[in-house]
Amino acid sequence: MDRRDRIRGAMIGCAAGDALGYPVERLSETAIAERYGLRGITDYDLDENGTARITADTQLMLLSANGILFAHTRGALRGIMAPVYQYFDAFYFDWYRVQTTERASRSRVGWISAYPSSSAQRALSPTSMKVFSSDKFGSMDEPVNDSKGSGCLLRAVPIGLSYSDDPAYILDLAANTAALTHGHKLAWISSGALALIISLIIHQELSITEAVNQTLKALEETFPDSRTTVVYELLRSIRPAVSLASSASSDLDAIHSLGEGWVAEEALAIGLLCALRHENDIAGAMTFAANHGGNSNTTAAIAGMLVGARIGFSAIPDRFVDRLELVDVILELADDVTTDCPMSDWGPSNPVWEHKYTYCDYAYWRRRNPDIGKGPQEETD
Repeated sequence: MDRRDRIRGAMIGCAAGDALGYPVERLSETAIAERYGLRGITDYDLDENGTARITADTQLMLLSANGILFAHTRGALRGIMAPVYQYFDAFYFDWYRVQTTERASRSRVGWISAYPSSSAQRALSPTSMKVFSSDKFGSMDEPVNDSKGSGCLLRAVPIGLSYSDDPAYILDLAANTAALTHGHKLAWISSGALALIISLIIHQELSITEAVNQTLKALEETFPDSRTTVVYELLRSIRPAVSLASSASSDLDAIHSLGEGWVAEEALAIGLLCALRHENDIAGAMTFAANHGGNSNTTAAIAGMLVGARIGFSAIPDRFVDRLELVDVILELADDVTTDCPMSDWGPSNPVWEHKYTYCDYAYWRRRNPDIGKGPQEETD
């Protein structure tokens, strides 16, 4: 299995789990059974157009990937680049403006913002929205709140997809990304852990269990000052998830022992539990993670992403791909993450890449140049 297939699998798995869990988010287990039967939701609950809809979790994950590639392109062409997370603010604010103002008034930064589905109002994180409205992001040195909500987790996923060589760098970059909106150290470290786990699965082809074990070691080495407090708290969530994965506990009993997934460490633990129990079965992992009375879309997205990275895109059943919202855009973005910036300040130009990650007018340019390169069909406002 090549890296491209794993990256595609991770991004599609993330979106698929998000879309599967979205209709049952915040529903009680009784309500889920009443609506979907005793097995709960096992396939997409499609909208009136026959589409499985993604939420803000996936939207912001995609924008983070777009932001990383924008930063890498700037570094390749100008020879200078700030820390990657410092480029995210423009992408997140652009997305926020679409949530709160008329679509026609927005300024587009990321090329995926040309697609209305990338900014539809679904399952918004109250913490993130409050920070975006203040026009001031936080940092690890100056937190803006004390939130450890799970809304920061999936924004860190593209960091794991994009970097492989230095675990400490991945953990730090993902923690800084989470700190933009969430001020609690558990939110930072949980985001770092998720990014490193996905990096180890993608780039070192480890099993999910092996990736988790290596990540736990790296956490203690990277955050020594927090070893007895915050890292220990995260370990108290993750280690039971690993043990429960091979236990005789029922699916729901296992999830209930870990929480509901509204805070970062619980969402990570539940997603890991479901992925570990169904490491080669993405349908089983996502279904397991979606059918509980908590943060169903986020936990299913984490489970789908981990198993998708492990088995690759080619092994994901067609029923989770064909009807998924923005599937062509996600696949194109995944392929861009795989190749990374193909240009340098002395090499040949690449018009498609330039209009995506330099000029940020890809949708307009594509309509005027439909025969140059290949890309998904653009939506129009």
